Amino acid sequence: MHIAEGFLPPAHAIAWGVASAPFVVHGVRSLTREVKEHPESTLLLGASGAFTFVLSALKIPSVTGSCSHPTGTGLGAILFRPPIMTVLGTITLLFQALLLAHGGLTTLGANVFSMAIVGPWAGYAVYRLLKRYDVPLMVAVFFGAFVADLSTYCVTSVQLALAFPDPSSGFLGALGKFGGIFAVTQIPLAVSEGLLTVLVMRLLVQSSKGELTRLGVLLQRKRPTATTEPTKSTGTQTGASA
Repeated sequence: MHIAEGFLPPAHAIAWGVASAPFVVHGVRSLTREVKEHPESTLLLGASGAFTFVLSALKIPSVTGSCSHPTGTGLGAILFRPPIMTVLGTITLLFQALLLAHGGLTTLGANVFSMAIVGPWAGYAVYRLLKRYDVPLMVAVFFGAFVADLSTYCVTSVQLALAFPDPSSGFLGALGKFGGIFAVTQIPLAVSEGLLTVLVMRLLVQSSKGELTRLGVLLQRKRPTATTEPTKSTGTQTGASA
């Protein structure tokens, strides 16, 4: 859901950039701390960023001034928490704007807010909620990725409706139009992204079980402690009889 370069009015572009900035700063601090304390996580961080870059580059153009595509942010949010995924998503959006003409610099703040902030936080919230109720890991991963994708499209619809309200029905009318156009392609894409994220997570469980345990994705199994029962003595009691 990358809004195209120059599509938003300047005031809206600036406002979304200001709204996104604190989340990006907080994410940079979280990422710096993660790399400093756990340098072994850099490979998985790079894989999460690459996953987002590849999926979000698969764009399907729409007539809304934006486009439909997977986001790939659910995986990184589940693994490293949303603040770090905000930084990875921002880097992805910046490189796509510069190298692929996908999105834009003037709309970077709006795209960061929808795809790199709201998407990861919404997906992670659903994932954590399901895990709290002991839902199987892969089911929670699916819905986390699904909601991360779908919530991004919802926020983008709101952003476009605010910028271009319908002349007769205003903001709500525009929101219905933008949301309806996106829904045709975005809902199937969200389902597909959820399934793909589950597949990737299964591979990570097989290859990086130790790292996933440290990150809290997998629970560490408690080793049974050996208990020693006191032995009862069955010695015979002898008494002297007079």
